Amino acid sequence: MYKVLIVEDDPMVAMINQHYVEQNKEFSVSSVCKNGMEALDFLQKEAVDLIVLDVFMPQMDGIETLKHIRQKKFQAEVVMVTAANDTATLEATMNLGVLDYLIKPFTLERFQISLEKFIERITTLKQNTTLDQSCIDSLFSKSVKSHRDDLPKGIQKRTLESLMQYFNENPGWQAVDTIAEKLGISIVTVRHYVSYMVQEKVIREEINYKTGGRPSMVYKKN
Repeated sequence: MYKVLIVEDDPMVAMINQHYVEQNKEFSVSSVCKNGMEALDFLQKEAVDLIVLDVFMPQMDGIETLKHIRQKKFQAEVVMVTAANDTATLEATMNLGVLDYLIKPFTLERFQISLEKFIERITTLKQNTTLDQSCIDSLFSKSVKSHRDDLPKGIQKRTLESLMQYFNENPGWQAVDTIAEKLGISIVTVRHYVSYMVQEKVIREEINYKTGGRPSMVYKKN
């Protein structure tokens, strides 16, 4: 399980971020810090895999915190979170090597895409002791086009393959909540992907009236 540190001075936003992390069973929140100083103190004592870092905070802002994280060589990926969308802030964080950049307010679905990016990068590095050009291209997919760039925005290769494998191994009608529980991803994410798969005619959908309550959609491989 991957460990996450949330650095956010707004208690409500911090609570939402923690809830979003906990929707993915591959991640757990190690701690929540209110500012950069607290975060650096925590990182001196405990290692984490991913840091969700707000830009605007008291005492030490996110950009300054990120500079210290890089200087001290803490081995963690960073997702920046901010209400700002100005070019200067974006350039400052990108130059310091962030995994992703989220503009408030963001959805659970978009947050999960950040987590999926993290998993894909870590998996690629772990599975390949030597990197060929295709592996490097996948790590820098934002700047290099590959044969999978026909996927629409918000659809990640790894998650799509997991869904396809699930339907291959489970030929009967499947409910969204069952799929989410089995794969350890959020219901919102599953709905997004099955909608795309129906559109691409990989699977088909049907209304299930036998739930004993409100009818729900179920899905099956074509």
